[in-house]
Amino acid sequence: MMNRKDILKRVRLIQIRSRRTVNDVMAGQYASVFRGRGMEFEEVREYQPGDDVRTIDWNVTARTGRPFIKKYVEERELTVLFAVDVSPSGLFGTRVRPKLDLAAELTGVLAFSAIHANDKVGLLLFSDKVERFVPPGKGLRHGLRILLDIEQQLQRPAKARTTDIAGALEFLRKMLHRKAVIFLLSDFQAPDFKRQLQIVNRRHDLTAIAIEDPTEYALPRIGLVEVRDLETGRSILVDTNDNRAMGALQRRTSSAADMRRRMMQSVGVDLLELRTGEPYLPALLKLFRKREGRQ
Repeated sequence: MMNRKDILKRVRLIQIRSRRTVNDVMAGQYASVFRGRGMEFEEVREYQPGDDVRTIDWNVTARTGRPFIKKYVEERELTVLFAVDVSPSGLFGTRVRPKLDLAAELTGVLAFSAIHANDKVGLLLFSDKVERFVPPGKGLRHGLRILLDIEQQLQRPAKARTTDIAGALEFLRKMLHRKAVIFLLSDFQAPDFKRQLQIVNRRHDLTAIAIEDPTEYALPRIGLVEVRDLETGRSILVDTNDNRAMGALQRRTSSAADMRRRMMQSVGVDLLELRTGEPYLPALLKLFRKREGRQ
């Protein structure tokens, strides 16, 4: 287990990686996809050739005898909330890092993109219950606090036996009184939560990010292996050289992924699917371009 000094080093490393990604790639993409709540009046100024005549302020024009227009700016500030599943299954990982570690880095990239755009960011860590809630706030220090909370959670895993996504979404529904951008990061190994997804997505802008490990689809062919469920603690002995057993595993995992895709599509929630050991930025930018094309 890491001490606080080591955890702070990891947070600093994620901050450096995230800052490079935001500065080089993400900042413009984020701002163009996640727009403000609308246009806000800023000032009245004298008409100039090329201005849209529809913005003329006829009252001021009549009083002064010269044409004036109303100038508006985008009301930019958003509230962005990261709901991160920290149940024990997130600690599984065979490709360099566990699933929760990828969730932490992705949260860092998105959080610093939001901070760069002067948006508020908040955090919900959940397992079978709410583990921690950080209300939305602004600024770099607040963003670093969010990363620190996730990293500390990695060092003291939740003792949950299940994952309650429905409960986490219900918590957010009660806590967030204004429309927010919500990123839900999980491996989605949880009982039915479709109804809560639908309710939250009606009021908020919800994106689901599924984080998996390639081994969950195909175990390496290494003979008999004891496989333990990190949440229930149950273990079974699996013969990885048994083609029938491995085929059944792949069909079961693929079927669960197909059901997840259909569910997200049916309630209008964008779904981003990522795997540990694979680059996440191309998939994230592809999702952003898809969203931008719908606006």
